[in-house]
Amino acid sequence: MFPKWASNKKILLGISGGIAAYKTPELVRAWIKSGCEVEVILTETAVRLVSPLTLSTLSKRKVWLDADFTSDESGWKIPHISLSLWADVLVVAPCTANVLRMAASGDAGTLLGAALLACSKPKVFFPAMNDRMWANPATKENARILESRGCVVVDPDSGSLACGYEGKGRLPSTEAILDETWAALCPIKDLAGKKVLITAGPTHEYIDPVRFISNPSTGKMGYALAAEARYRGASVTLISGPSALRAPSSVKLIETVTALEMLDACLSELPESDIIIKAAAVGDYRPAKYSPQKIKRRDGMTIDLIQNPDIALELSRRKKPGQILAGFAAETEDISANAIKKISSKNLDLVVANDVSESDAGFGTDTNRVRVYFAEKYGLPPSPAIFGTKLETAAGIFDQLVRLDQIRK
Repeated sequence: MFPKWASNKKILLGISGGIAAYKTPELVRAWIKSGCEVEVILTETAVRLVSPLTLSTLSKRKVWLDADFTSDESGWKIPHISLSLWADVLVVAPCTANVLRMAASGDAGTLLGAALLACSKPKVFFPAMNDRMWANPATKENARILESRGCVVVDPDSGSLACGYEGKGRLPSTEAILDETWAALCPIKDLAGKKVLITAGPTHEYIDPVRFISNPSTGKMGYALAAEARYRGASVTLISGPSALRAPSSVKLIETVTALEMLDACLSELPESDIIIKAAAVGDYRPAKYSPQKIKRRDGMTIDLIQNPDIALELSRRKKPGQILAGFAAETEDISANAIKKISSKNLDLVVANDVSESDAGFGTDTNRVRVYFAEKYGLPPSPAIFGTKLETAAGIFDQLVRLDQIRK
């Protein structure tokens, strides 16, 4: 899943000599697949860990080496200047402790160091190293220096390291690196400084240890909203019911199972949130009684159900002035009338309504078709239909949210 505007972006990738360099061909391939152009600089040590031929084959371009810095063949091209001017973003992945130091001190003794010094575009570093090296105060200080200059330094993942230890030092996944790249490249930052709370996915209401009541929601729409908000500069908290999806990078994920758990998480996060989007498909009912043992098959069974709390309504009763509360209306008939009714009955600022009976919209699909309806007090007509991938749909929804936020000021 990548944003539409990512196509044709120019990415300069610096690969330093960490063992995680072997993962970078997959990264280059992912960027190319999304429509980007990629140029690669390999440090002297990285050449021994990943093949320039492989990277050149994937990028369809020359791979730049330290030898090109001063060679008779390439030096006249002044590659550190031409590459830094060409790029829309400079990504260093993996970034060793030495390259982090080099970047922080402005060391231009290598092609990558000179390109970092010459580049005025966004720079994103992905440190990967032994956990003790990452925890060393010198490394932390270099990261802090770069961040103070507007660079993005993404914390490494935790897990098994090449040195045999367990700890924080792994290169993040390709998907996480893509997320951070899109966030750096996003042309719209109208959510900068905002705290956005999003719910996503279904809830599971257990009958016994192996059976539950749920719905077909996969969480795709809510997760796309979280990604889009993150790209546009927001600090995002995602409260998710059970889902197989990966949370976007740098998004705070709170995992829940039942409607009651989701309500508790929402109430905890509500006071600090500026925009709340209730995209989860919360179960309206739960079993009145839970059996701690598996219920054996028998002829006929009746399950008594009781209502779950209405999370959107509970949030509307507690929201502070200035907060925006948005809901979703998954309908199969009378879409407009039901959406307007939901706004009124739950005291929402807006509702995103869609017809879940359509084959290209609703639960489990990769696309969606929605319309945004506003509370009557704002005097805004419904939005035009928003259709596209769920990430494109999320972008259209946030356009409407920002529009509402601006007229409220």
